[in-house]
Amino acid sequence: MKFLTGCVAFVLAVCLASPTSAQFLKKLQQKAEQAGEKAVDKELGLNQQQQQQQQQGQQGQQGQQGQNAGNTGGMNANKSGGGLSQNQGGGGLISTPPDVKQNLSDAETAYKGGKYGEARYAVQQAMLGVELEIGNKVLKSLPESVSGLNKNPQEDQVTSTGYGWAGLTIVRKYDDGKDKDFRTTIANNAAWMSAVNMYLSSGGYAQQTAGQQNWKQTKVKGYRAIIEYSEGSGYKLSVPIGQSSLIVFEGVNFASENDMMTAANVFDIDGIKKMLGEQ
Repeated sequence: MKFLTGCVAFVLAVCLASPTSAQFLKKLQQKAEQAGEKAVDKELGLNQQQQQQQQQGQQGQQGQQGQNAGNTGGMNANKSGGGLSQNQGGGGLISTPPDVKQNLSDAETAYKGGKYGEARYAVQQAMLGVELEIGNKVLKSLPESVSGLNKNPQEDQVTSTGYGWAGLTIVRKYDDGKDKDFRTTIANNAAWMSAVNMYLSSGGYAQQTAGQQNWKQTKVKGYRAIIEYSEGSGYKLSVPIGQSSLIVFEGVNFASENDMMTAANVFDIDGIKKMLGEQ
């Protein structure tokens, strides 16, 4: 811009010496002004572009700073009690059956004190404790292996959904670590008992589906039972052992019905029935 202004001044000085050059001088001055305006516009355009870039950069920095502040604030909120951090571990809950003797003592004390609600609760807990003790006793009596399959200790379960010998469930699973499984479930389950009794009282021997027999009545150690087969889940053998209890055997990838029956006959059904107090 300074160079352009100097050139214009020099030309003016030269041309002023000749009156006949006034017209030429005027045209030259107009061109110089136009060139100067373009140069100014260009310089202003560059300055505006630089200002826009600077503003965008500042906005981006401010946005990043705001995001960082938000993240930091969220972390600080979690640490300061404003929120909960994600749990990364823990030992879980310990399976502790109710103390039968302690609950009976608490029930007696509550009853003598006229606190009948607390007495009832303590009696319920005592009965639940007895039920779980029976379930653990039954679990320990089950065989360590079945048809070459070893028990999986991590799958052992003794649970109860109620008290008074209603809802007790005992589970043990056997497997070969590959694709062959055998599971036994001993339960007080009204829905299961109702379904099995319906099959047993139906009078039918087998049900046909697409020409294939998928269930029938049978016996396991003298107990009436229902055996089922499904292409997707394998064999299932349900054996009622009293008024409210039954044993369900499930076998996956067993070669035949005979193999499934052989596995079920390993279990001491009479002993299980006796421990459960069934008639």
